[in-house]
Amino acid sequence: MISWSTDALRPHERFEHWREVRGRHLAGVTMDVERERQASFRGAFSSLAVGGALFSEIRSSAYDVTRTAADIGRVSSDSLRIAHLVAGPGWCETPAGRVYLGVGTIATSHTDLPFAIRQRPGVEMHVRLLRIPLEGKGRLARLVRDYHTTVLTPDGRFARLLRAAFMSLAEEAAALGTGEAEQSVAHLARLVLLSRGSVRAGEPESRAAVRDACLKAALRLIRNNLARQDLGVDTLARALGISVRQMHVVFEPTASTCQATITAMRIAEVRRQLLAAPGRSVTDIAFACGFDSLSTFYRAFRRVDDTTPGDYRQTALELAGG
Repeated sequence: MISWSTDALRPHERFEHWREVRGRHLAGVTMDVERERQASFRGAFSSLAVGGALFSEIRSSAYDVTRTAADIGRVSSDSLRIAHLVAGPGWCETPAGRVYLGVGTIATSHTDLPFAIRQRPGVEMHVRLLRIPLEGKGRLARLVRDYHTTVLTPDGRFARLLRAAFMSLAEEAAALGTGEAEQSVAHLARLVLLSRGSVRAGEPESRAAVRDACLKAALRLIRNNLARQDLGVDTLARALGISVRQMHVVFEPTASTCQATITAMRIAEVRRQLLAAPGRSVTDIAFACGFDSLSTFYRAFRRVDDTTPGDYRQTALELAGG
């Protein structure tokens, strides 16, 4: 991983360095900010190669950025870009029209098409980017090279899946093996094509990408909703817009069932809370983690750890205390 920030520079040098080194020479863009805000500018970025693509994260004071024909001619990257705007709303002008970039949105585009992004002054910007090179990727390259910046429609069929797949890659990129990373990047590219209507959902590559993204989306929903006692196969299927049968198929590669996965993740959270809050009762923790009865909880816990929650807590705390 490569990381860098402006903190080591003197205040009056920060934006100039950011503009010339990170902007003009590395990203091939033109950056600008009002002169009176340059002295307070701060920025940090990191980049990590993952699956033949480049994942980057940028946090900085707000600034405007333009990619002109001259910029493209000077620094061409010929890549599919997926961007997740975590913070710092603004809008993007392209030859195809204006696009509003709201917090939380995911936008896709080809890197070598002109654009101009204007951010709201005075806000902090945080964006995650995945750049997938198109060299040697014939069909993908042909389809992507006319992609001006477009934001995913929140209720679009593939929006939730693309978001889940992107978030998963962002969180796990550093730990992925080469083959898994390459597959994740390929699936993301296919989901972009699906979201743009450029390929058919029935193609084998599309089905594989959708299944993988459904699994990642389901796991994220489980992690974020463990406290819900109604969390189950039915609720997950409804949230993802698929059938219960399809949800069972989604979990087949895990060698576990959907319900068993929910229970395992609940038990893992119970374990964490037992140690993080030694004074909290086992009953409170069990219900807070979504178990609807103590008998169900104790059976599930003993099946996994072959002990009671109280004994597990006591033993773990004694070992931690030496």
